[in-house]
Amino acid sequence: MLGTFVMRFDLRAPSFGAPSVDLYAAALDMAAWGEEHGFTAIVVSEHHATDDGYLPSPLLVASAIAARTKQIAISVAALLVPLYDPVKLAEDIAVLDHLSRGRVSYVAGLGYRPAEYASLGRAFADRARDMEAAIALMRRAWKGEPFEHEGRVVHVQPAPYTEPHPLFCYGGGSRAAARRAARLDMPFFPQLRSERLVAEYEAERARLGLPPGFVISPGTGPLNVFVSEDPDRTWALLGEHLLHDARSYAQWQLDAHMISAALDTATTVDELRKNDVYTVVTPDECATLVRTHGSLALHPLCGGISPDIAWQSLELVATKVQPQLVV
Repeated sequence: MLGTFVMRFDLRAPSFGAPSVDLYAAALDMAAWGEEHGFTAIVVSEHHATDDGYLPSPLLVASAIAARTKQIAISVAALLVPLYDPVKLAEDIAVLDHLSRGRVSYVAGLGYRPAEYASLGRAFADRARDMEAAIALMRRAWKGEPFEHEGRVVHVQPAPYTEPHPLFCYGGGSRAAARRAARLDMPFFPQLRSERLVAEYEAERARLGLPPGFVISPGTGPLNVFVSEDPDRTWALLGEHLLHDARSYAQWQLDAHMISAALDTATTVDELRKNDVYTVVTPDECATLVRTHGSLALHPLCGGISPDIAWQSLELVATKVQPQLVV
C-alpha cells in the first residue's frame, strides 16, 4: 500500500465535546484498528494545566496502546522532559521499552507555556539547562550500572530493551533548539519546515566535530485530515471542534512568540476552511493527497469529536481510500 498513515491523539475534551472517558477508550480502539489496517504510527502529545483536559500523561497512554497492539510504532511527541524527575523518567521509559518491545520513540521538547511549569512546580527560566542535564543523566542511567549523582546512588533497572536506549529526538522551532539538538548529539525534529533550522543544526554539528546528523522534518501534507462523502455536512459537524483546537494552539503559540507547522490563526470556521492545517476531503481527494505527499495524518478525535463521528472518517479511509493505493 502506498503512503505512510499516522493517527495522533491529544485527547482534548472541551465542554461541548465528548467526555474524556469516551475519548480515552476510543483512542485505544482506534490504535488497535489502525494496526489492523496498515497504519504506520500512533502519536500521542503532552500538555498540562489546560481547561480542556489535554493529555498530561502520554507515557500512560503509550503504555495502554502498546498493550493493545503488537507491531505499530508509537511516538510520544513531544515529551516535556524538564517537567519530570529524570531518574524516574528514565525508569518509566525503560519499562515501556520492554513492554512495547522497542516500539515507542520520543521527541523531547522544552515546552513553551509558563503555566505548565508553574502547575508542576518547575522553573520555566531553567528549562533549557534542566533539559540538557536530564538528557545526560538519563543516558547514563540507561547503561544499567549504579553511579553517584548529587550525593546519592542512582541505579536504573531494567536497562532499556533497545540498545543503548529508545530513539530519542530533540524537537523545537528555534535556532537555539537546532543548536541544542546538535550539542546533545540527538536527531533533530523541527516543528516547522525550515531549511534554515536544518542548516543551523548541521552547522553546529560540524563546529563540534560531529558527523552529519539525522533530521525528521514535518511532512508536506495537511496535518489534520478528515474523510467524508459530504465535506460540507462534515464541516458543519466538526467545525466547532476543529476551531477550538486551532484557536487553543494559536493562543499558546502567539503568547510564546513562536510558530509551528500546526499554527492556524483562523477565528471562524469559514476562515479555517480556507487554510490547510485542518482539511475535510472526499475519499478520492484523500487518495490524491496520499499520492502527492506520500503520507496521511489523521487526528480523529480532534477537539473532543464524538467517537461515533470520528469512526465514520476512519472507516472511509479503510474502505474507499486505501483500496485506491494498493500496488
